[in-house]
Amino acid sequence: MKSFLSMLPLAGLALAQGQCAPGLTVTETSTEKITVTVQPSSYVESSAVATPNTKDTRPTPYYPIGNSTANGPTNYPTHTPQAPTSIESYILPTSDVISVSSSSKKVKTVYVVPSPIDDAPSSSEAAAAPAATSQAAVVPAPAPVPAPAPAPAAEAEAVDAGKTSAAVTGSASFYGGNLAGGACSFSGYTIPSNLFGTAFGGSWDATQCGACVSVTNAAGKSIKAMIVDQCPECPSSKLDLFESAFTQLGSKSAGIIPISYSIVPCGITSPIVLKNKEGTSPYWFAMQVMNANVAVSSLSVSTDGGKTWKATTRSKYNFFENTSGFGTSSVDVKVTATNGKSVIVKGVSVAANAVKTAGGNF
Repeated sequence: MKSFLSMLPLAGLALAQGQCAPGLTVTETSTEKITVTVQPSSYVESSAVATPNTKDTRPTPYYPIGNSTANGPTNYPTHTPQAPTSIESYILPTSDVISVSSSSKKVKTVYVVPSPIDDAPSSSEAAAAPAATSQAAVVPAPAPVPAPAPAPAAEAEAVDAGKTSAAVTGSASFYGGNLAGGACSFSGYTIPSNLFGTAFGGSWDATQCGACVSVTNAAGKSIKAMIVDQCPECPSSKLDLFESAFTQLGSKSAGIIPISYSIVPCGITSPIVLKNKEGTSPYWFAMQVMNANVAVSSLSVSTDGGKTWKATTRSKYNFFENTSGFGTSSVDVKVTATNGKSVIVKGVSVAANAVKTAGGNF
């Protein structure tokens, strides 16, 4: 077994490397050596640990020093420890024993790093250890250091509604709600009864139209809302909910409330609906997709029974267009969602304002 004095050079090395001096704690004992097991505590970055370690290259644990521990003229501050394994305590020479009025003796207990203690205990030490432990004062485990609050999720610049997304932490306000005049141009469409409506903040493009968000308030209550409009003045982490949605989560008098949201399927089981824009004809094509369970990514058209497909371009106001048209009075339409699924609708009229209900959804 290494003596305590043989380890003093290690303490000097720790001080030379800029570590805080190890703290000293007074404990009552009449044994030569005790071992006290301490519950694991929190951790620090490996760069913050400079205690010498002769046994391996991993960061060496060091032990908590209680705040205001007074064994001399200096009180040592509390450190954030790594998880300790055990503490070994050694009696100092007689000259270091602190005198007390009672018959008991108090000795300085020194917290040491376990790794330099590499000698196996003798059989007599092993036999004496259980009895010594029972006489030692219990060293309380340090209070756990609370984990830092998670950083707010990054602002969502684009919506992928094909699957549930990571939660975004932000806020919500409310407005009167607008389908006919909103950026998604959902005129004539009625949001399903299990959903509310919302405008979406941040960078905007029409791929966000029809996506649904699960919105949760600070108390844990959630609603689901469909994105039907843009909120140009809102940051990406903010939703501007329909008033009916906002009052499900907070009081109108609050004006703005903290929320988190994530992109989720809408839960719509009825078929998708195709709607032609006014002016649509064989020579100018503009078609919109409504009532999708997840957001729509593309719409393509076939005039040869599905042998080939021609792409369309999505406008900012949420219609898929071909400014030259396709030259026929009806077409086959393939709608593809952000989850990769497609729905094909045969024989769709290209007459102005025509509406066609598909046979399924995504």
